[in-house]
Amino acid sequence: MAEKPKVAFYWCGSCGGCEEAVVDLAEDLLTVAEAVDIVLWPVAMDFKKQDVEALPDGAITASFINGTVRLSEHEEWVKLLRRKSQLVFAFGSCAHLGGIPGLANLSNREEIFRWYYKEGPTVHNPDGHEPTPEFRQNGYAFELPEFWNTARALDQVIEVDYYIPGCPPPAHIVKDAVMALLQGQLPPKGSVLAGSRALCHECPLNETKPEKLLLKDLKRPHEVIPKPDECLLAQGLLCLGPVTRGGCGALCINAHMPCTGCFGPLDHIRDFGAKGLGALASIVDFQDEDDIERALEKIPDPVGTFFKYSLPASLVQRRNMGGKTS
Repeated sequence: MAEKPKVAFYWCGSCGGCEEAVVDLAEDLLTVAEAVDIVLWPVAMDFKKQDVEALPDGAITASFINGTVRLSEHEEWVKLLRRKSQLVFAFGSCAHLGGIPGLANLSNREEIFRWYYKEGPTVHNPDGHEPTPEFRQNGYAFELPEFWNTARALDQVIEVDYYIPGCPPPAHIVKDAVMALLQGQLPPKGSVLAGSRALCHECPLNETKPEKLLLKDLKRPHEVIPKPDECLLAQGLLCLGPVTRGGCGALCINAHMPCTGCFGPLDHIRDFGAKGLGALASIVDFQDEDDIERALEKIPDPVGTFFKYSLPASLVQRRNMGGKTS
């Protein structure tokens, strides 16, 4: 009997939704489990680091790594898996582009620790203790991972072969990627395993979008109940569908919510957030300064809106705080 391909799953800095996306395969998960030999999946099975270290280099057919690289432990693990794997998949928005945890790049390590361990409204820490890489007490020593100053996308730390986008990736995207791997039908390395056109092309409301779209006002989702049969962007809701890669099945649109861009940019776009800003600027029609101010109030968090999933992978990458960024 031919040896099954070895597959690893690893979780860096993320919410765990990508791990749930694997489980969302439902009965297809059993098909995958029968077809592969899972050699690492910490969220579901008991594996140790030494188990992976003992494998020959290149022994793992593919590693699916999700999450932002934020800790020294993350960096150690992804470099180990890169060495042991023939292919590495950046799994989900955080590994793909830095994700929502990457918005922490608006602060540095000192600011984050000061808030969460000293100044936060629910913090009770009268002695001002903060995590340290080493802690010794009563003759025992403990080690914690280093918390890097900057959150990074996976390909800023190791070479990545393929990208599976989404926050989290929909089950059909995960299934298609795994089946392409098992059947030897993967596209050229560096490909994003999703659609090749903008989300608008698969949006059920696309035909209602005016050919010449000019917005006189912007609305936030909590302010309106969207019309179910009209383009959300035409209704003044800031939808990033025109600049976001398709392939998700327009899940948010079908729930009457605007696209926030979790599938990331199309192949020819270098900076997703900048493209989103440019797209908005091209369709707003505000002449009066008061109108402009009123519209800007509807985007109270521009970075969190346009760079929600992609700040670490953008041209800016982080707020310039001075000092080292690692």
